[in-house]
Amino acid sequence: MKGDLPTIPDGFPKIPAESLPRKPSRRICSAGICHEHSAHRFMKITRTLASSTTPDGELITLHEHDGHYFLKVAGLQLMSTTASSSEQEMAELSCVNLPAKPRVLIGGLGFGFTLRRVLELTGPDAIVDVAELLPVIETWNREFLHDVNGKYLDDSRVHVHIRDVYELIDGCGSNRYHTILLDVDNGPDPFVQNANERLYQRPGIERIKKALQPGGRVIFWSAHPDKSFAKSLQGFFRNVESIPAKAYPKAKRFTHTLFVADRD
Repeated sequence: MKGDLPTIPDGFPKIPAESLPRKPSRRICSAGICHEHSAHRFMKITRTLASSTTPDGELITLHEHDGHYFLKVAGLQLMSTTASSSEQEMAELSCVNLPAKPRVLIGGLGFGFTLRRVLELTGPDAIVDVAELLPVIETWNREFLHDVNGKYLDDSRVHVHIRDVYELIDGCGSNRYHTILLDVDNGPDPFVQNANERLYQRPGIERIKKALQPGGRVIFWSAHPDKSFAKSLQGFFRNVESIPAKAYPKAKRFTHTLFVADRD
């Protein structure tokens, strides 16, 4: 108990702290060589692996810490390999009732979690187009994240297009895809490129609907709910749903939103 501790009587000489004997440093000896043990020797550092710029001139960087990877734009984290549950759920929702030879479009490669799950859920005759705006994202996936999901870029079903997904959709013709998955930017509020907002506006939604097969499905990933966007989708699609999604399996909160819309 705190009140039971002995006290130093008044007048008793006190020994300065710097005069007290120090606890000897712990030493680790190996092969006859001893080293001072320090907690700093075992700290896991964060490494910056690569950097580039976005079309809007913002700095984009790739980092690694303790085996996990993080992508930042202007110093703010955009994605990580520790939080991929919503991306995988997106793939699962998109692959419901697909035909034997589906055409799939993924807008935004990211760290490849959506791509991997789509490939797991579709057969050998699937065609999976991936539109990625930033060429460094493909390069970094192949170079630094090959063992995460980068290897799936070499799957024979996958075709990577380094271009704006809006432009790809605009030029792909009618009734091309059975499902479209759009994990572009942060959702309706752009973060990486201001031009991304056109995907979520009337002209973009019209083009997406046109690119879908009758009965096809589009899913938009978003970092947050957006009632006005869901309402906009209802003007073009049937069975529009806003589905809360977790960032990782054990998360207590649903921090992301998946907007699911089916074409007539």
